[in-house]
Amino acid sequence: MHKRKTRRRRVTLAIAMGAVAAGGLAVLPVTALADTTNGSAGAASSARQQDFASAAAEYHVPSSVLLGLAYQESAWESHGAQASADGGYGPMHLTDVTPAMMASGGAGAVGRGDLKSMAANPALHTLQAAAKLTGLSEDVLREDPAANIRGGAALLASYEKQVAGGVPADAAQWYGAVARYSQSTRKQDAAGFADRVYATVRGGAGVTTKDGQRVRLDAAPSVSPATAQVDRLRLKAAAATDTECPPAVPCSFVPGSPAGMQVSNRPANGIKIDTIVIHDLEGTYDSGVAGLANPSNIVSTNYVMRSSDGAVTQMVATKDIAFQAGNYSSNLHSIGIEHEGYAAQGATWYTEAQYESTAYLVQYLANRFDIPLDRQHILGHDDVAGPSLSGVRAQHWDPGPSWDWDHFMRLLGRPLSGLRGTAPVGSVVTIDPVFETNLQTVQVCPIDDPTGATTACVDRQQASNFVFLRTAPDASAPLFGDQAIHGTAAGTDKISDWGSTAQTGQQFVVADQQGDWTAIWFSGAKVWFYNPDGQNTKQAYGVKVISAAGSDPVAIYGSSYPDASEYPAGLGASTQAPISGYSLPAGQAYVATQPPNATVDYFKSSGTVVTGAKTQYTIQYNHRVALVYSGDVTATPVSKHWEDSGAKR
Repeated sequence: MHKRKTRRRRVTLAIAMGAVAAGGLAVLPVTALADTTNGSAGAASSARQQDFASAAAEYHVPSSVLLGLAYQESAWESHGAQASADGGYGPMHLTDVTPAMMASGGAGAVGRGDLKSMAANPALHTLQAAAKLTGLSEDVLREDPAANIRGGAALLASYEKQVAGGVPADAAQWYGAVARYSQSTRKQDAAGFADRVYATVRGGAGVTTKDGQRVRLDAAPSVSPATAQVDRLRLKAAAATDTECPPAVPCSFVPGSPAGMQVSNRPANGIKIDTIVIHDLEGTYDSGVAGLANPSNIVSTNYVMRSSDGAVTQMVATKDIAFQAGNYSSNLHSIGIEHEGYAAQGATWYTEAQYESTAYLVQYLANRFDIPLDRQHILGHDDVAGPSLSGVRAQHWDPGPSWDWDHFMRLLGRPLSGLRGTAPVGSVVTIDPVFETNLQTVQVCPIDDPTGATTACVDRQQASNFVFLRTAPDASAPLFGDQAIHGTAAGTDKISDWGSTAQTGQQFVVADQQGDWTAIWFSGAKVWFYNPDGQNTKQAYGVKVISAAGSDPVAIYGSSYPDASEYPAGLGASTQAPISGYSLPAGQAYVATQPPNATVDYFKSSGTVVTGAKTQYTIQYNHRVALVYSGDVTATPVSKHWEDSGAKR
C-alpha cells in the first residue's frame, strides 16, 4: 500500500507483536531496551514521559496502560501538526480523517460522489470527541503533544467508565476500554488491538523519539488483563473466513481495517477483477499485518507475503474492495499483494521463497478470475494510474527497481516472449533488459529508506528492472521529466523518480532509431534509451496500438466513472477530469494493455453497481498506465513479427 501507507513508526525494540498464527495474531513478548533511560537525561528529554504521568494522574488512568496504548498507536512520536497517513494526530493518534485524505492515499477516491460519507465515520474523528471531553481546541490537540496525551487519556477514561462503571487503579481492568479505543466494530479486531497493548504493558518498551524525547515503559509481566470485558462492548464477531490461497503456500487470515476496504461481491455483482497489483510494505511483515489490521487505518490490502519463508496472511476477501492502489477505479478491479520489504533495499528483502510463494498465489488468483498472466495485468504499484494530477504525484513507487520482473514472470510460467533485435519505426517493443547485468546508478536518500540504513544521499549501482529515458540519443542528454512531477523540468536519477524510466514488461511503439539508441512515444513525447543491437527490448505482437482519431490531442484520464446522467437518482454521481499536462498528441501511438472496458462505479451503502455506456482503453502511457475514451482513439491490431529487421534471440 504502497510508501507507507500506514503510520511510519520508529520502533526501536525487539518486538514481533503482529506475528501471524492460524486464525489470528499471535502476540509475542516485547523486550525493553537496555540503552534507554527513565527520564534521567534531563527535563528536555523526559518531558513527554512527564506528560504521560500527568495525564494518567489527571484522568485516573494507570500509567502503564496509557503508555502501552500510545506506544501501539504512535511509538510515542509527536509528528507536530502533521497527520499520519490514516488521519491520526499526536502520540495518542487522535483521528480526524477528512474527505481529502480519502481522496488520496490508498482509497484514491477523488471525484467520488460519496466521498464525504466515506470520511464521516465517527470512528475516524476521535479528536473531536477528545476536544469535548477536555475543553481543549482541536488545533491544540493536533499540535501540542502534551495536550494530545491529555485528550487520549480523557477519551480512554470515558470508555472505562462505560465499560467498568468507574476508573479502577488495577491496570488489568482496563482491557475493555483499550479495546474500545481501537474504534473497531468487530470483536476480534478490538480484542486483537487490546492484546497488542497488553503485550507491550507486560513486556515493556523504550525509545528515543525523533524529537529527542526518551520514553520508557517498565515491564509488568504479572498483569493479566480481564479479556472477558470485550464482551461488554457488544461488538459483532467477524464471520469465520476461509483463506483464499493455493495449497502450496502457508496461509492464515487476519481481518484488515474495515475503514480501509468496502464490502462487495466481486465479480458476481458485475465488477470485473482483471488486475493484480504487487506492492511492498516499506516495513516488516509483523508490523505490516498489525498496522493494516488497525481499525483506524484507511488503507488495506488483500494479501501480505513474508520475506523469510513466503508465508501469506490474507486480510481482505477477494470479493471485497481493498483500498490498496491509490486509485478507486483501480481498486475496484484489482487484488493487492503486499510484500515484506523496502523498495530502496529491495534485493535484500525479495527472497526466492517470497517470489515463489507469490507466484503460486498469483497463478491461483489468475485461474479463478481469468486474469491473463502478463505484465499488462500483473502490475507494480508503480505502474498504477494516478486518479488526478495530485494523485499522480502522490502515487507510490513500490516494489521499486529491484523487483525482478523477468524472474517473476518465468515463475508464473509466462516469460516475456519475443526476439531481441533492432526494431523498425512503428513496431512495438517490450522493455526487457537482463536484470542481473542491467546495472543502473540511482541516488538513494534517507527519505527513500525507512530502515534508517541510509543516512545521507548516496549514488548506488545495482541490478535493475528499468532503462533510463533521455530527451535525445546521447548519454549526456537530460533525463525525461514526467509532467506531473517536474512540469517542464528534467527528470532525475533518484530511486523514487519513476517518471524517467521504462520498466521490464512495459510495451511501447518505436518512434525512431539512431545508432545504439531507440526512441519510443512516452507521456506525449519522444524519448530515447540506450539499446545497442536491441539488447534491452523484445519484439511485441498480438497487441493493439492506440492513436488519436482526429487531429486534436486526446485527453488522458486516471479513473473510469460513468457520465453523471447515468447514475440513478439519490446516489450522487462521481466525477473525473482529464489529467492536466498529459495528452495523446496526434501522430503518436501507444499500446493498449487491455480490451476496452465499460466505465463502472460502486456504492457500498446500497451495493449498487453503476455501469456506463462508454468504454475506455487502458494504455501504457508512460511508466504508469492511463485511460482514454474509446471514441477518441483509433485502435490498430499489430500481429506481424519483424524477424526480417534483424531480430535475434
